[in-house]
Amino acid sequence: MNKEIGIILSCLFVLAGCDIIDYHPYDVRIKGETDINAKNIKKIEEKCLDKTTFRFIAMGDSQRWYDETEDFVKVVNQRDDIDFVVHGGDMSDFGLVDEFMWQRDIMNKLNVPFVTLIGNHDCVGTGEESYRKIFGNTNFSFIAGRTKFVCLNTNAMEYDYSNPIPDFDFMEQEVTSRADEYDKTIICMHARPGSEQFNNNVAKVFQLYVWQFPNVLFCTNAHDHCISVDDIFNDGIIYYGSDCMKHRNYLVFTIKPEGYDYEVVYY
Repeated sequence: MNKEIGIILSCLFVLAGCDIIDYHPYDVRIKGETDINAKNIKKIEEKCLDKTTFRFIAMGDSQRWYDETEDFVKVVNQRDDIDFVVHGGDMSDFGLVDEFMWQRDIMNKLNVPFVTLIGNHDCVGTGEESYRKIFGNTNFSFIAGRTKFVCLNTNAMEYDYSNPIPDFDFMEQEVTSRADEYDKTIICMHARPGSEQFNNNVAKVFQLYVWQFPNVLFCTNAHDHCISVDDIFNDGIIYYGSDCMKHRNYLVFTIKPEGYDYEVVYY
């Protein structure tokens, strides 16, 4: 009997060592690289330091479309004019740790640095914990050239409105943080004001906070799975929505001393 038990235990150890045994899908055991955003922010800021003109891609909602995202990476890698990529969120569909790791590994093949915002699907289950471990804080910022990118968690409905989302304290702090290093601003989010995910009770307050930043060029969002260009509040600040990867396109923004250009690129 002892011999039989020993054989069974040995087999279990072999199976575990071969990664054949899987854990609960919401178990947050991370394999591979972590703290992606912080590492890539450092690369972006170094790459764009003192640049008066730079170009970045806004895309998002890659959660179900792995092949299309692989093709996106290949297409971008054929270009030599892109400085970085902003993923607008929804890397995962169900907040599963494997989804985050699969998408991270695809995006890591880019020849340029990228950052990823948190989307509403990324908040499901233990998704936020996985996102934080792999990518970092759900609110963050960086400076490219003299343009500050303020990247926000706007998925209020996923938190049942129990957390301060959008985080106005964070936005207020960002206005003055590193103030001598930037004079233009771009606000990035997953769900824009008016979306079912956004806390629309404070939508106008949110826009007042947006106006506190110097020279807001525009805002970007994802979530809606379509291209959109809207002056939501009729105040001159345009919200540019990126499509989902299913539709095989992305937005390219060129930031210049005199303003900016944008285009939709299909692949």
